[in-house]
Amino acid sequence: MSHDKAIPSAGPDFEHLLTQEVVIDGSANTTLTTGAQSVEPDHSPRAPQHGAVTAPGQLPAPALAVAPELRAEVEQLLYRQAELLDGKHWQAFIDLFTPDGVYWMPVNPAQTSWEAEPSIFAEDTLLMEVRKNRVTHPNAWSQAPMWETNHLVSHVTIESIGGNEIKVRSRFHLMELRRDNVRHFGGRYQHWLVRGDDGVLRIRLQRVDLFNSQAPYDYVLQIWV
Repeated sequence: MSHDKAIPSAGPDFEHLLTQEVVIDGSANTTLTTGAQSVEPDHSPRAPQHGAVTAPGQLPAPALAVAPELRAEVEQLLYRQAELLDGKHWQAFIDLFTPDGVYWMPVNPAQTSWEAEPSIFAEDTLLMEVRKNRVTHPNAWSQAPMWETNHLVSHVTIESIGGNEIKVRSRFHLMELRRDNVRHFGGRYQHWLVRGDDGVLRIRLQRVDLFNSQAPYDYVLQIWV
């Protein structure tokens, strides 16, 4: 006697799938997304950000051949800036900028201006003075706990020289200690430098692109990166 059991029918809604070699439709369909895509369509492969500083697939500008003395001067300016931040020499840091200088940290690398959309930082020297006065106030809570920073600057590359302006890019890594917690920030600097009448290089514009700019943080940045 046979004890074979009949295989249940797949039902009319599924029978047509059994004859197909591929039962998962991978074609583009914006209305039938599942999983993460149904919650956030951005989880799909991202389109290139054409306004980005360096768009995906775009090679960075090659290094400009310059005199060793100029390269050393530019590098020492960036290293000096890092030392002043780590030493909390806020006024000396501000003095590295021209009177019309700007420190800018956009939210994402596609931004080309701080006027039309929000930024993390967009400060001229006047606003830098306001920040300095706030963090040096005796009642500044953000400075009350043990708080230190350590900057590393590398890959300093002179991209171009036009007129009196020198464009420089570099990479940075910042460790920030607050009590027993350490946060890490990394990304790219871009400096637009000009030489003043006194012959000293100063910063007309510094752009800071954090690679983790949209990450969640326990507390906001209190001082320049």
